[in-house]
Parts: sequence; C-alpha cells; structure tokens
Amino acid sequence: MHESAAVRRPGIVRRLASMLYESLLLLAVIAALVVLPHFLLGALAHQVATRVVVQAHFFIVLLVYFLWFWSNGRQTLAMKTWRIRLVTRAGHPVRPPQALLRYLLCWPSIILGGVGILWALLDRDQLFLHDRLAGTQLVMN
Repeated sequence: MHESAAVRRPGIVRRLASMLYESLLLLAVIAALVVLPHFLLGALAHQVATRVVVQAHFFIVLLVYFLWFWSNGRQTLAMKTWRIRLVTRAGHPVRPPQALLRYLLCWPSIILGGVGILWALLDRDQLFLHDRLAGTQLVMN
C-alpha cells in the first residue's frame, strides 16, 4: 500500500455532516464580514458595491478563513466538532501554499454539481477530488 494506509479517515457521511455544519457557521462569518460592511457602506455612504466587488470580497473572506484554519495543524470549529483534521498525504500539517491550492480546487469540485465530492465514492482512498489533486487528506483526530 502507500504511506497513508495506516491513517484512519472519516467516512463520507461524517465529512458531509462536517461540511453542512461548516456552512451554517460560515453564515455568521459572511454576515459579519461581508453583508454587514456592504450594508453599512450603502446606508452611510450611499454607495453600492458592484456585484464583482461583493463576490471578490466573499471569496477573499472565505480564503482567509480557510487558509488560517487549515494551515499549520489548525482546525475549523466544524472540524473540531466532528474530530477531523486536514493533513498532507504524508500526515504532516498543511502549509499555507498547499492550503491555498486546496481552497482553489474546492470551488470547481463543489460548484460543478459536487463532482469532486462524489469522486470520493470512486477514489481508492475515498479522497475528495480536491484533496487528491492538492495532496491532502482528512483524517480522524
């Protein structure tokens, strides 16, 4: 087998449950760091940001959130709750460049009908496609 054979990986249901919980937590993050600032900008300065600016702001807020938590062995609250952590295929903490690659690959993996998530059903190690491509894996704490 390969270097990650002895690793205990969470099942697909646990990973999906963690993703669902993460999305609920992110509603508060987005409300505080994206919606509120744009609401205040409109209300106080009588300026409305363009759709592209709002989308870029959204993308960057999530980028910072996930890079912070995925890098150097940290976990999001959802990952802690579901006892999941992100590591390299060799089992080391993920460094910022690799976390960035995973973040960028997550978007098409999810947006294209969840094909990158469904990939785990066919993958020999049950990895999501973005994890396979980024050289990362989710493991149990």
